[in-house]
Amino acid sequence: MPRSRKVVLFYPPYAGPPLGAPLCLLALASPLLEAGFEVKLVDNLMSPDFENVILRETEDALCLGISILTGPMIGSAIRIAKRMRLSRPDLPILFGGWHPTLVPEQTLKPDFVDAIVRGQGELTLVELAQRLTDGKDWHGVRGLSFKDEAGTHHEPERPVANINDLPAPAYHLANVDVYAAATGVRQLAYASSVGCPYACNYCTDMVFYKRRFNAYRADRVVSDLTELVPRYGIEEVALLDSNFLVDIKRAVAIARGIVESGLKFNWDFQASTDFVARMSEDDVRLLGESGVNHMGFGTESASKDVLALMNKKHERIEDMVDTARKAELAGIHVTFNVILGYPGETEADRQQTFRIMSEIAKEYWNVSFSPNIFTPYPGIPIWPQLKEMGLPEPQSLEEWENLALGFNVLPWLQGEELRRLRRSLEYFLLNNQIRKATKKNAWLRQGFRRALGAPVRWRINKNRYSFPWELWVSRAVERVTTRRSLLTGQQLSHRIQEVC
Repeated sequence: MPRSRKVVLFYPPYAGPPLGAPLCLLALASPLLEAGFEVKLVDNLMSPDFENVILRETEDALCLGISILTGPMIGSAIRIAKRMRLSRPDLPILFGGWHPTLVPEQTLKPDFVDAIVRGQGELTLVELAQRLTDGKDWHGVRGLSFKDEAGTHHEPERPVANINDLPAPAYHLANVDVYAAATGVRQLAYASSVGCPYACNYCTDMVFYKRRFNAYRADRVVSDLTELVPRYGIEEVALLDSNFLVDIKRAVAIARGIVESGLKFNWDFQASTDFVARMSEDDVRLLGESGVNHMGFGTESASKDVLALMNKKHERIEDMVDTARKAELAGIHVTFNVILGYPGETEADRQQTFRIMSEIAKEYWNVSFSPNIFTPYPGIPIWPQLKEMGLPEPQSLEEWENLALGFNVLPWLQGEELRRLRRSLEYFLLNNQIRKATKKNAWLRQGFRRALGAPVRWRINKNRYSFPWELWVSRAVERVTTRRSLLTGQQLSHRIQEVC
């Protein structure tokens, strides 16, 4: 009897609004389809009853692949894998994505995981699927970690493929209408590049991509977007690039190509401010003309000392200001990410960040912020230092499930210091929201904001937060945005996260 050529790929539920169908699965599906395999994609939006769908689809499958990030989505992945092991103990269960790549040895330990597809997985998965079809062993599949009766095996790294040589993601496998209904916008997730050349000490990107910038040619990006947008009626494209502006000439060529196409749609991306600082005002205006309506930046801090600890010497205050100015001229909104509680940061550093960031927002209407408490993801360069500072390292795949962005697990940020951080952060966000009051608001709310503005600014300047009556009053009237999507600028939360 011939072996099945059906591969089931699962992307577990995660917190936050979707940007469209999971691009990682669409990218994995394309080479499989080209090689003659059947592919079934499953996530919680395409299949709300995803557990039973997976059980049904895997009855005649060759293997099940699960892609995960560090954090809560690990829980659903574990639950599915355990059910599969009971229902089909012979079915190979493969884990891939960021978390398994960063901690392959630990991820491979449970009996419900047979193999780890590390790093860029498209070609590794195709080769493994062909081995399974042919009944061959898995030794020699580069980029694969697996276990058998003889023990655990970690095959050599697979050479990084130029993404221009890989087939386009299989967008036709996704139902855009389903994601549009969930988000209220016809949005497409697209990656024109992967990797970033910088080596920030807290970033998993540098570990995953090893500081290589691997990008589509500008003409391919323009061709892809001008074909995909009308085909699926897309209103907004979210570029998942780690740092879109690394090649400025390429970025400008993409914007110019979109303008020349005459196609109208919005698009967003993430970058670093030093690249915007190197661009001319006309170049940034061209971005806005092409449809860019939001840019996100990992500014993280306005303290030079903290930026040095982060190994972000490329990040400068003057570049933040210049980015806000040029983006304002182009009519582009920007979100500055802020990391709080980084090891070595002092209260004075935080107050400096709040003060300087508030000054930037006062000058430029288009600036918003998304602050987060430092989250120590696996494999980052400063893990040894974090362990010395008392941070407990999760000892199993299950323990990593509890690591979520915005929740404090830092032993050096507790008690009174944490309470002061949270209170000063609330004032910082309230101050920024008050400044953004527009004439569209009712006169009563306008008056309320004006009344609160002066005492809030005084507290920030003086670093005094006892008896916070302004916060008590504001909570009854205002919904202060505490977190935003760095990619789209979308509001994610109106609540300061509870501490662990």
